[in-house]
Amino acid sequence: MSTQTAIDKTTATNEVRAERTRNCATYQPAVDIIESPDELTLFADMPGLRPEDVDIHFENGMLTIHGTVAERQPQQTRFLRREYGVGDFERSFRIGETIDAEKISAEYVDGVLKLHLPKVAAARPRKIEVKGS
Repeated sequence: MSTQTAIDKTTATNEVRAERTRNCATYQPAVDIIESPDELTLFADMPGLRPEDVDIHFENGMLTIHGTVAERQPQQTRFLRREYGVGDFERSFRIGETIDAEKISAEYVDGVLKLHLPKVAAARPRKIEVKGS
């Protein structure tokens, strides 16, 4: 089964987005999705977070990843150059029926969120043994 049918990136044209209540920048994390026979693995770059800052929700076929990065420096810090933005990370994906939602798991290490999206047994490839008489 191809990744295209299991996960689709949502777009503003087909999804209604909630209005933001925080006045901060929002970033879309870069994501890699790898397919194996048993699962899809999603890697999202979300630097500057702690595991407890990451919020993952699955509801009505929609997987949403959210993380909030707090200021790293005191407010009175005088930057000579500032390129790293502080704000929220957010990305949503429509999940197909081939993913077992009850078994989704996640880990966050060194700024990378890794989500395991196991396939339901019916979607996994299997070898069928041929018996002779």
